Amino acid sequence: MMRIDIATLFPDMCEQVLAESIIGRAEKKGAVETHCHQIRDYTLNRQKQTDDYPYGGGPGKVLYAQPVKDCCLHVIGECEAAGRPRPHIVFLTAAGKTYTEEDAKRLAACDSLLLVCGHYEGIDERVIEDMADEEISIGDYVLTGGELAALVVADSVLRLQPGVLASPEGYEKESYWDGLLEYPQYTRPEEWEGRKVPEVLLSGNHKKIEEWRKEQSLERTRKRRPDLYEKIRREQ
Repeated sequence: MMRIDIATLFPDMCEQVLAESIIGRAEKKGAVETHCHQIRDYTLNRQKQTDDYPYGGGPGKVLYAQPVKDCCLHVIGECEAAGRPRPHIVFLTAAGKTYTEEDAKRLAACDSLLLVCGHYEGIDERVIEDMADEEISIGDYVLTGGELAALVVADSVLRLQPGVLASPEGYEKESYWDGLLEYPQYTRPEEWEGRKVPEVLLSGNHKKIEEWRKEQSLERTRKRRPDLYEKIRREQ
């Protein structure tokens, strides 16, 4: 059973999301384990301050290294006490590697994962250098904090764990699993506002349906993600 920890200034926000829907149900039945930790609990100052102005000037504030490191060490200690190896530590930063489905597969193989959320103008670089196994960004844009990014990573990793989805087909036929975008999906009724479900999907001919879906995946990828399409062509 995989364990994911999130170090954040907003643990309630993360806990509420993880407790809902598929991930929440998976945790209740013991398929996965999640914990959220308040970085502020590890501050040493009386005011529980976690940030200060950056050296060199500039707007905003930067998270102190000390409470972030001590929070990470606490999680490492919990994992060791539970008989687990040191968690793989990921800092969610705008400067990190862009996240992909391949990263989700790779991280899903970890026994435990610690996701550290930045906030304000970021985190003191020294604790990233000291504690991080890697930095990840979920896209070429900036968020007010790393919580949403951590939840994206947690969801994409946990859904790959045994027992979370009803069947491996729940993710093996989706977008990006094989490098392509997923084919269009339809459900009842057969006609809606003048738009009909493609006849091949009503035929019962599974071979033709699979061929149609493959063609649709290729064409959708060619139109919407030419970068992925060209990569697939080069690998063929």
